Amino acid sequence: MKKLFFLLCVLGFILPYYQLYYFLLDNNWSMNGFWAEIYSNHAISMITMDITVAATSYLVFIIYQFSNKKIDTKRFLKYLLSLFLVGFSLSMPLYLYDNYKN
Repeated sequence: MKKLFFLLCVLGFILPYYQLYYFLLDNNWSMNGFWAEIYSNHAISMITMDITVAATSYLVFIIYQFSNKKIDTKRFLKYLLSLFLVGFSLSMPLYLYDNYKN
């Protein structure tokens, strides 16, 4: 399972930034229009809302784990930074990788 979680971490980093790269390439390296695009239709809005609720739930969970001393400051910051600098697609598999017991 740890190998699978590691693979998901790699994919969780590469796939979102791959899409961001092509968005920036198509828009002359500008973020103009990015926020309008993520709500461009109901299907995309549904996925955006789903990920937003999942990531918010995860954020509340890691804050709770940190406040109850179940994760240390170093790991808390690692999960928090990975969530806000890359996204839920990296941070959640990273948490699972770190906390998986054989």
